Amino acid sequence: MCEDNQTEVTVFLLLGFQGSYKYKILLFIVFLLSYIVILNGNLVLIVLVSTSDHLKVPMFIFLKHLAVADVLITTTIIPMMLDIILRDVKEVSVTGCIFQLYLFFIFECVQSFLIAIMSYDRYLAICNPMRYNSIMMPHVCLKMIVGSWFLVFILTSETIMIWQLHFCGLNYIDHYFCDSGPIIELSSSDTSMLLLVDFIITFLVVFVHFFLIIITYIIISITILNISSNSGRKKAFSTCSSHLATVCAYYGTLITIYIVPSNESTFSTNKFRSLLYIVVTPMMNPIIYSLRNHEIRQTLQKMIVNIQIQLKTK
Repeated sequence: MCEDNQTEVTVFLLLGFQGSYKYKILLFIVFLLSYIVILNGNLVLIVLVSTSDHLKVPMFIFLKHLAVADVLITTTIIPMMLDIILRDVKEVSVTGCIFQLYLFFIFECVQSFLIAIMSYDRYLAICNPMRYNSIMMPHVCLKMIVGSWFLVFILTSETIMIWQLHFCGLNYIDHYFCDSGPIIELSSSDTSMLLLVDFIITFLVVFVHFFLIIITYIIISITILNISSNSGRKKAFSTCSSHLATVCAYYGTLITIYIVPSNESTFSTNKFRSLLYIVVTPMMNPIIYSLRNHEIRQTLQKMIVNIQIQLKTK
């Protein structure tokens, strides 16, 4: 509870990108265009996989749901960020702020689960190709996806502890969205248990998945190197190169944010570094799979040709 000389905070003030006011129009245009590219790129992937029968295989099904997670993450953050850039500061209720954090945490965890599942899919396809079709049945893929969402909702129960926090006095958040670090820092409650739970969940969701993916790709690499023909090795590597690029982009941004040291304030620096997984990674995923995957490119070309034919016939 707040002391007698303190008032309880009911709203937070998000400061956004302080010191960049004279560039706010440029920032707004850049992030708006980035958001449009993210939406269009990921929605095209979702439509392609949903409407094309030959793309309804496990890898592309998981890719579709990864694209859904990318759209949800960016939609949770970027529209508010654009509003902050125009207004210079944005007032958000404590309830609304925690709710945004809750949604962001859910979608980010789902993304981590899906990337890990996709690595297992690539492991089966390369290391156990004879058993691949019998294991990765459509209903099994569906259970994996639904199970990921279910586990995430259980893990995000930690936000119940955040709802119980009290905030007194200061209400400024030097960020463009409601991240957990600044919110916990502002709380006047005892956050030791919350920080412990947050560390455990982060370890389970991020580091355990990362460790399993590394082990998976070590086994995949050994299997590929044992293939006798060069063409066979190239074909095997091409089946996992797109996912490997996604893994590098996703975990590379997390390592940049949470491991690489900084000379500036941690929160202030992470505010800019977080743009990597809020904007850059969701933009890169469709590009990676479009450039590296023949099936995606071919299906996209057919869709464009069909659209052009329909437009000409009208």
